[in-house]
Amino acid sequence: MNSILLVDDERWVRTALRHTIEKLNKPFEIVQECSNGLEALDWLQEHRVDLVLSDIRMPVMDGLAFIRELRHQQEKQDVILITVHEDFQSVQQALRSGVFDYLVKPVDSVELDTCLNKWLRLCRSRQEPDTQKAADPGTLSTVQQVLRYIAKTSPGDVTLADAAKCVHMNPSYLSQLFKQEMHINFIDYVSSLRIKEAKLLLTSTTLRISEIACRLGYSDIAYFSNMFRKLTGVSPSEYRKNAEKNIQ
Repeated sequence: MNSILLVDDERWVRTALRHTIEKLNKPFEIVQECSNGLEALDWLQEHRVDLVLSDIRMPVMDGLAFIRELRHQQEKQDVILITVHEDFQSVQQALRSGVFDYLVKPVDSVELDTCLNKWLRLCRSRQEPDTQKAADPGTLSTVQQVLRYIAKTSPGDVTLADAAKCVHMNPSYLSQLFKQEMHINFIDYVSSLRIKEAKLLLTSTTLRISEIACRLGYSDIAYFSNMFRKLTGVSPSEYRKNAEKNIQ
């Protein structure tokens, strides 16, 4: 069972997330709930946890300050942020600091399931032997280095060629290794990140769809729209309209 620390100042949000995670029937258990980052830091001084789900907006110490303090203490704790559409810049900042992923409120059970599955795949990749791993046991595996490169790079700028260059490996071989350890193609993994950011841009900015496509590395807006529909079931314009209706 993988332990989760849940950090959110709203009790009803914590309760809803707890029930959602329980219904997913995944190997996760919420072992502690905290109402702000400072309370979470105090608890982590005495306890270990596999994963932290933390809101960004909280009193006393918000999610970003909480993450900065974790990194200051050189804790390599995996964190999934829970945010709202208006916090786009904060999410970008958090991703650059090494946050594993983020979820947008209200948290969708399907997206939560996808996010937790992705984290489980990462855990498996950490545990599996890596043929490209250096002799030093403290060295990151090849796929871990690639995931770090992806986390620090805007989704629209991520390419297999650049990822391969950063780990000094042939792109074709890296693609095979990534699929073997992550159980998903490199291109599909990056596409899911791009579409996730597209959803955030569609709901938090007034950028035109063509501008969003360009920012995410798609030179052909039709291809972008087809990819978006394939992964979400609706077109970018439909997604934006639906989001606006929900806000009203």
